[in-house]
Amino acid sequence: MKIRTDIAALLREGLSDRAVARQTRAASTTVARHRAALGIPKTLPGHFTDSTPQSLFHARTEAIDGGHMRWTGWTTNHGTPAVRWNKRHLTAYRIAFVIRWGRAPEGPVRPGCDMPGCVAPDHVEDQQQRNQYTAIFGEVTP
Repeated sequence: MKIRTDIAALLREGLSDRAVARQTRAASTTVARHRAALGIPKTLPGHFTDSTPQSLFHARTEAIDGGHMRWTGWTTNHGTPAVRWNKRHLTAYRIAFVIRWGRAPEGPVRPGCDMPGCVAPDHVEDQQQRNQYTAIFGEVTP
């Protein structure tokens, strides 16, 4: 059996068969055969053991025009992009904030650009800090 490198790489990252099939546009049965041939144990969807939130974030985003990033991973029932890590749900917005600033945000994090759902680290804002800034300096217009 010829092993596709893109499928093998995603399986080694810890993605589920379904997630790999969705990202590579391969049939789930093809992904399952690759997993068996590579000797990689089955992974429950959304559960990863050897990953960091940042690596999960990068595996589930794609860059698009204007410096924006689209989320390709799991979303909550409310449509919020998120990952499951260490039995916790983390929003992609919070992970993007940590990637950009190297610290946890003070309050809720949302896209600060005009693209709904953008998860680009340079585009997310800590809403609590933004509200404080606006209260002190007034609304900033671009």
